[in-house]
Amino acid sequence: MDALEIARWQFGITTVYHFMMVPLTIGLGLVVAIIQTLWYRTGRPEYLRMTKFWGKLFLINFIMGVATGIVQEFQFGMAWSEYSRFVGDVFGAPLALEALLAFFVESTFLGLWIFGWKQLKRGVHLACLWIAVIGSLFSAYFIIVANSWMQHPVGVEMIDGRPVMTDAWAVFTNNTALVAVPHTLFGALGVAGAFLLGIAWYHLWRRRHDGIDTVGADGRLIPGEAAIPGRDKADYTVWMRSLRIGAVVAMISFAGTALTGDLQGKLMFEQQPMKMAAAEAACHDGTGFSVLSVGNLGGKNCDDIVAVIEVPGILSYLAKGDFTTEVKGVNSLLPEYQEKYGTHLPDNPLYGDRAGTEIQYVPVMEVTYWGFRMMIGFGGLAAFAALLALWVTRKGTVPQSRWLMRLAVFGILAPFGANSAGWIFTEMGRQPFVVAPNPDMNGIDQVFMFTAAAVSPGVSAGELLTSLVVLTAIYAVLLVVEVRLLVKYVRGGVVSAMPELAHAATREGAKARADKHTKDKDDGGTPPSAGGDDVLAFAY
Repeated sequence: MDALEIARWQFGITTVYHFMMVPLTIGLGLVVAIIQTLWYRTGRPEYLRMTKFWGKLFLINFIMGVATGIVQEFQFGMAWSEYSRFVGDVFGAPLALEALLAFFVESTFLGLWIFGWKQLKRGVHLACLWIAVIGSLFSAYFIIVANSWMQHPVGVEMIDGRPVMTDAWAVFTNNTALVAVPHTLFGALGVAGAFLLGIAWYHLWRRRHDGIDTVGADGRLIPGEAAIPGRDKADYTVWMRSLRIGAVVAMISFAGTALTGDLQGKLMFEQQPMKMAAAEAACHDGTGFSVLSVGNLGGKNCDDIVAVIEVPGILSYLAKGDFTTEVKGVNSLLPEYQEKYGTHLPDNPLYGDRAGTEIQYVPVMEVTYWGFRMMIGFGGLAAFAALLALWVTRKGTVPQSRWLMRLAVFGILAPFGANSAGWIFTEMGRQPFVVAPNPDMNGIDQVFMFTAAAVSPGVSAGELLTSLVVLTAIYAVLLVVEVRLLVKYVRGGVVSAMPELAHAATREGAKARADKHTKDKDDGGTPPSAGGDDVLAFAY
């Protein structure tokens, strides 16, 4: 493995890991803000419990997201200095706005929300959360603006071999970004919806398993109460409403991702036709969408691939909006790319030992083909599970099946898989370019950069390998920490986020013991041993 390959693995591993935190932070933050708004307007205690519980999980994920996201910024300078030099004039504006404006606003007002439960008025406290959530949306927008410029560079002029921004408005209103932003946000909501659904299902199942809730003769649930703090009828309402909110959010998000994904696909066919041809494993021109293809997807001979299941006309609809226009396949596009951008890497010191090697314009089809289908498949699976959950719980409860409960919990991973697969498809499908060519610009003004020229020339393969191993190990530890924290607070239920519920139960117990102590003294009995509340709890 040379330095370029190791650098790509390093950035890929750390970015995909970080991106697993991002959609949950964005989606769950928005859901928590809506739930707290319901509490502010209605004053109903179950909405307060929901806000506290889901807010606690949101904060855990937010903290881990910040910790893992910092590494991305350093990698631009350490491992990808030539890339940073090439895109620096364009990326300076959106990345500065993301860090100095969006992230600072997000973190500042989130801090006020965390510590302001008793210090701020309810309306002001709610506004702090909404400002933090809006800040996270703007943060995502600025990052996507930068990434979309790599997919479709606009608003620049080539000066001394580097793109210089000449039209900031064109950069910030790039049509690729305007479609990618809502697509990403709907994907984030899908993650949040499945998160609520799976965890709420688990707690409803626990209530039935522990005998707290029972089912009447008509099959409808009869909520019960237990002596355990927090396991009352309001606790049942928390989980049932969380489940239904999660299911509705998941279905809405799938519809949104499907609509915006269709728009995004049409842009990709125009801007990066090779990426979409590789996503379909389409060797020849045609109109059919391949549901399943067999053959050597990783081989150099594209003709080895055969579509086993194909739907006529669908590929044309995805690309052009009709069912008859033929879409160019890999064998037609490859000569066009070679004619425009050359067959071999230029003899330039930037490429090092890679100079003069043959350029592989066809992305790794195993990644693009299956990544595209995993993105759609996992998203559709999550939406179907949400619809099924609404039907199954129509009588106010979940089945007692342990396997269904486990399936609901593991179903949380489906939209995570869809988001990760979509991100990997988008980035790896752009290869061999780190900045893809813009078909709207011709001649000397054409803007693109081969990935082979983007890696830092002064960093050795050994140094990159060392950092890859170290960062992967650190991220593995962080993964264990986050999962353990999430599992701990999920199992603890609402009481884990609201210790005051346990304290209230303790005070009631103390009062009962005091009354009994007084009665024992009056009766001449032996008083019980003294007890106290020695629970040390941290809560926002």
